[in-house]
Amino acid sequence: MNTSQTYVPNHLVWAILSTLFCCLPLGIVSIVFAAQVNGKLAAGDVQGAQDSSDKAKKWAMWSAIAGVSLVVIYLIFIFAMGGMAAMQQ
Repeated sequence: MNTSQTYVPNHLVWAILSTLFCCLPLGIVSIVFAAQVNGKLAAGDVQGAQDSSDKAKKWAMWSAIAGVSLVVIYLIFIFAMGGMAAMQQ
């Protein structure tokens, strides 16, 4: 298979954004896998590049889910504490 005609997305932008705005540890894993994609394509390892691309996407998605979940839990906690403070007055 000719690697010059094979396109495998590296999901690097999504990995960086999920690292900055969502969950740092999971986002870093996503960046590592995203960075491997182009090197594997250049070496002719299309299957390896696809595998790294899939993993980068998966880890970026989990980073985004974790970030949103933490924000929701934080907001629930803040509203619950505010409600308890209002009940004590």
